[in-house]
Amino acid sequence: MKKLISIMLAVAIIALSCGLTVYGQSSKSSITKYPVIIVCGYAGPELVLEKEDGTEEMVWHIDNDDIIGAVLEKIPQILAGLTGAVLGQPDYLAKVVGEKMVEMLDIVSCNDDGSSKYNVKPMFSGPEETNSLKMLEKFGDERYQYEPDISANLREYIPRENMFNFYVDWRMGAVDCAKALDEYIQQVKEYCNTKKVNIFSISHGGQITGTYLSLFGYKKDVDNAVMTVPALRGAGIVKDLLGQDIHFDEESLIEFIEQGTRTEEDWHILLETQPLGFLDDVLNALVPYIAQVLGNIGSIWDFCPTEVYEQMKAKWLDPVKNAKIIEKSDYMHYTVMPSFFTNLQKCIDDYGMNISIIAGTDHGVITGSPINGDSIITTASSTGAVCAPDGENFGSDYLGGGKTVSPAGTVDATNAYLKNNTWYLSGLYHGMMVWDDWCAELITKLVLTDEITSVYSSEKYPRFHYSTNPCFAIGMSFDKSTEGFLGSNSGNLIITNLSGKDYRLLPVYFKCKGINLRFRFPPFTVLKAGESISIPFTGTIPEGNTIFSIKAVYCDVGSMTPVGERTLSFTAVNK
Repeated sequence: MKKLISIMLAVAIIALSCGLTVYGQSSKSSITKYPVIIVCGYAGPELVLEKEDGTEEMVWHIDNDDIIGAVLEKIPQILAGLTGAVLGQPDYLAKVVGEKMVEMLDIVSCNDDGSSKYNVKPMFSGPEETNSLKMLEKFGDERYQYEPDISANLREYIPRENMFNFYVDWRMGAVDCAKALDEYIQQVKEYCNTKKVNIFSISHGGQITGTYLSLFGYKKDVDNAVMTVPALRGAGIVKDLLGQDIHFDEESLIEFIEQGTRTEEDWHILLETQPLGFLDDVLNALVPYIAQVLGNIGSIWDFCPTEVYEQMKAKWLDPVKNAKIIEKSDYMHYTVMPSFFTNLQKCIDDYGMNISIIAGTDHGVITGSPINGDSIITTASSTGAVCAPDGENFGSDYLGGGKTVSPAGTVDATNAYLKNNTWYLSGLYHGMMVWDDWCAELITKLVLTDEITSVYSSEKYPRFHYSTNPCFAIGMSFDKSTEGFLGSNSGNLIITNLSGKDYRLLPVYFKCKGINLRFRFPPFTVLKAGESISIPFTGTIPEGNTIFSIKAVYCDVGSMTPVGERTLSFTAVNK
């Protein structure tokens, strides 16, 4: 999904780009023998146009150069449109950008029945063409390798010949994609002469994988399946786009870039002097152009969250012309999506699989919906958990409290799809899992080993985790307590320099709100990257469960923005 979103927004002078590097840690003796299939995010697979003479032409592989070229081609009109948009007249800029978007995306558009308008198909098919080693030998580089940085991490433990990239026509609905995945798994099993496979999936790939497991899990062809930030029940950003209810969160965009580039979190302060609110009107005016080229694509409709599906269907789909699209998407929304609560757990309990979900929490939707999520997909859609509205919590007296409620009181995992096999990362933005070393290690173990079978398997990988992306600079936890919690036996706050660079962290002060704690921090203490220090505290931990927060102010010596702060919420448990 990140690629398609970047096209829609970057053509409007908003382009996101980042690179990833991670290193996981697992004992090689514990690595499973099964091949790994990577099911990538939305719009990832390249598409080709099959011509009448039998030759093929690549028609879908838009990268940053294409986007920049499209912007430069229309730069006079865009500049004029920006001026008008700032003055409250967004239609001209939306027209310039929208018409260019229609031109660029027409080749992947679909007919009213959801079939491809042109003879377009995935560039590769079958295990021979999609094997990572064969791809490297044929092309000499990794241009067609899915999720290259995650793949590089996994290759620390398994050879390229044991890795496969599931190429699918991403325009199809999730059910059709799941059927294609089932066929592909059978081919890989035969190709590798193995009884099972492992799956790593991300975003839209998680929706495909979850649908596959729900429909075909009974075949027992999977050993481990990991769904990261999966769009199982849709994506909040699609709700805002189809509803033309965009209130673009420019600050979240900057934070998204900060997390993706692992730069200091406080660059978004720049927006206080350079507001970009006028883009909301431009993006809302742009939606009809988006619908013109993407409105008949089945996967777009499977991204529409259930709670607004009927409303958006009535607004954009014709019950006669689009009958086939509606039939397939109705099946996804009213048969498949509700089954995730029972069928995914059945894969664990009855079919002996290790099925896991990793999701981001505590961000609103970047296009404006105040719903807890990872900025693109809501946490409830990814996990089935109940969430408080973005920016709020359930309160310390919440009746559903306990081990299944997040330390910030924002997520209740009691009745999630996979109650004991879902990890929630507070502060994680969509697709940024591998920037967090903790998460990268967890992914490696979940995909390649049978070491972690639930959130209770290891104290190192609890159900709830605060993202340790280097952009946050500082991490906090309490000794003798599960991460995010303060137990009655704790006596120290552990401070860690997360910067991951040569920056020296100089904590200045810590302020506790919600309970009375005071920290005895030695002045002028400097932490190098990766270093930690234990700070004693005094105060009273009240009885019961109490949600509180700690605000840390620090100097990040050597960085471009040296003064920063981070506030984390905790639950004090004293029974």
